[in-house]
Order: sequence, then C-alpha cells, then structure tokens
Amino acid sequence: MDKAAIKKKVLAEIDRRADEIIEYANAIWKYPELGFKEFKTAELTEAKYEAMGWRYEKDIAITGSKAYLKGDGSRPSVGVVGELDALHIPVHPEAHTASGNVHACGHHSQMAAMLGAGYGLDLVKDHLAGEVVMVAVPAEEYIEIDYRNRLREEGKLEFFGGKQEFIRVGAMKDIDISIGSHSAMDQMELIGVGGSNNGFVGKLVGYIGREAHAGGSPHKGINALNAAMMGLMGIHANRETFRDQDTIRVHPIITKGGEIVNNVPADVRMESYVRGKTVDAIKDANVKVNRALRAGAMSVGAEVEIFDHPGYMPYTRNDELEKVLIGACTEYVGAAELKHRGHSTGSTDMGDYSCIMPTTSIGMGGCEGPGHSRDFKITDSIRQYIVPAKALAITVVDLLINDASAAKKVIDGFVPTIKRDDYSDFMKKLVE
Repeated sequence: MDKAAIKKKVLAEIDRRADEIIEYANAIWKYPELGFKEFKTAELTEAKYEAMGWRYEKDIAITGSKAYLKGDGSRPSVGVVGELDALHIPVHPEAHTASGNVHACGHHSQMAAMLGAGYGLDLVKDHLAGEVVMVAVPAEEYIEIDYRNRLREEGKLEFFGGKQEFIRVGAMKDIDISIGSHSAMDQMELIGVGGSNNGFVGKLVGYIGREAHAGGSPHKGINALNAAMMGLMGIHANRETFRDQDTIRVHPIITKGGEIVNNVPADVRMESYVRGKTVDAIKDANVKVNRALRAGAMSVGAEVEIFDHPGYMPYTRNDELEKVLIGACTEYVGAAELKHRGHSTGSTDMGDYSCIMPTTSIGMGGCEGPGHSRDFKITDSIRQYIVPAKALAITVVDLLINDASAAKKVIDGFVPTIKRDDYSDFMKKLVE
C-alpha cells in the first residue's frame, strides 16, 4: 500500500469513529481532575486501550500510562502525547460542581486527539516501520506546589510535572520522537505550527514572624504578612532590570496570609514562578527575586524560607521534525490553514521532552476565550478533536513510512541539550 492509500485509510477510520472520539472528550470534560489526581480520567483512557487490544503500562508517575500499537519493541518509536489534568477555576460556568475543576486549557482535547490518532494508525500499523505509543501524562499544569512537595516528601515523586517524572522513572527510554497538541485560543486557522515557550523555576516561600494580639499589643509581634508585601514590592522594583528579550515573568500568589484576623500574622506562605526564555535568563531573574524576598523579611525582622524547585525547561522544537509536521499538515489542510506561531511566554513540560529528544506539537482551533479563564469554551468539536487527531496521525505516517527514513533522519540529526541519563541531576542542580 502506498503512502497516499495509507493516509486515506487512516483519515477514513478517524472519521468513522468521530462520534466515539467526541464522546470520550466530553466524558473527560465532565469529570476534570487536577494533576497527579487524574484517577477517573486514567481509568477511562485505559479502558479504551483494552478495547483496542493495545498492550499498555499504567500507574506511571502515579496516574500516567503508555499504550503500544504494535507492542513488539519496534524502533524507531513515536510518542503521541496527551495530558490528563485540568485546572481549578470554580467561577467557570461549566466547572465541576463539587471540585470547581474544569478543562479550561483543553487537555481533554489533547487526550481525544491522541486517542483518535491511535485509532487511525492502528489500522495501518503493519505498514509502518516503527512503533507508535500513546503517552497519557499527568500534571502538565504546575499548580498546588505545596501538595506536590508533600508527595515528594512521601517519596511518591521527585519532580512536580508529569513529563519530568516520565523522564526520571525511565518511561521515555523506548520513545525516540514525541509529538503533542494543544488548544489554541487565538487561532482561526485549522492547525498551528512552530513557536517556542518560556521555561521556569517553581518556588515555595514561607515568611515566619511572631504572633501577638493585633489590637492590644501589635508591638510585641513580627508581621510576616508585611514582610511578604515588602518582598513582593522588592520584586516589582526589579522588573525594569528584566531584559525584554528574556521575556521574564514573575507572578506570585499568597496561599496563606496568617492564622486569625486579630493576631499579627506569623505564618505567611507564597507560591510563584520565575519564567524566562533561556535557562541563563531564568537563573539571573531568580537571583533577583530571592534577594528581594529576603529583603522583605529583613525589613521587619522576620525570617524567610525559600524553596526553589525545578520547573519546566524552555520549549524548542526540532527543526527537522517540524519540517515533517508542516509538510504533512500542509498536504492535509493547505498552507492557508496553518498558523505559524512565535514565542509564547507561557510554559509547557513539552520543553523537557524537547531537551532530550526531537519534539514538536500542533495547535488546534475550535475554542474561544482566554485559556485558564472562566470564558474558555469549546466551540467546534470537529476542529478541536478530529482535525488534530488526523494531523497527528498523518505526521506519524510520514515519519514511519518507507522504512521510517524520515524518522531516522530526524533522530540522527538531533543533538540533545540534556542527555537522558543526566536529566534528573541537571534539573536538581538548576536550583542549588
């Protein structure tokens, strides 16, 4: 069977199963779960693997999984990545009534695209010179840092992102190339290609003061909330020193502001990111942020504890892999329906994959409203779930057809910025 016939068969199968793919996406949307807690989403996904007869591994990084279309150890292998987790936005009109969670970043769409691509590719897997792996990853959203730190202290994980943990535990060792997808809120075209993303360091900050009666004897206390506010002002005073080309973003939240209103606050806690376009830029900005946080404590005589944790690496797409993706998508939807993206100051742990293996991803239309907001909604199920499934599938065909010559070229030309076996040590040293 030639490539055109294979692609036609793949696309027809995804169309045939479109209703099932959309139903799966809707089921995930209705029961959103936060990172490392996606047990119901994982169960639903693994049931789909079983129905297809795919060999799979589960409970990777607590809730993650991998399913193999062939399961015979074929190489090269392409991982099609989906993300399991949601966000906590209780004011969203479709937020889960009990949890307040919602897929306001479209990760349920990624899961649908991943599964749909697998459905199409399963039909032609014997014509592909390599393996295709469905990679369902938890915890892309780097949130609830304190909760994840407790999981770390309990020995259940080391890093706070799902893809980081997949690398650490060796779950990516049998995958040579990774391809993902993401909802694109500003995209009128069918498919987004190209672009890069900031990386970041994650931070837990605790200010320790001394409690005292806030009305009767405030002079006997040390106000940790004032220390935190001074620390935040110190960060703001440094913003003019952040270079435009480094795209630095610092955005703290206070997760605890004290104990009771008539006591001087003695226990104040914060979470934050320090984002930037390069590792060096992140490190430089983080030094300034930590200096400001310490100055806030010093200004009122409080103490401060700063715990820096490895965030995500800057995301850089592999040029040779991107060419294959753009070629396949251009053939599928036409050049006019491709949006070529620039740099985003947001972050993704696809950046960590991009450091150790050739990596790229697509953006899909069919949604509107800012991501991570009460206004995000899906407007077109076909554009959001079915089009990306097809785009991912035909890209994999182009990679693995003809003795996987395109995939081998991508792999042979790739130079990792972090060697896989060095990844964990590298990430830990970032925050030493």
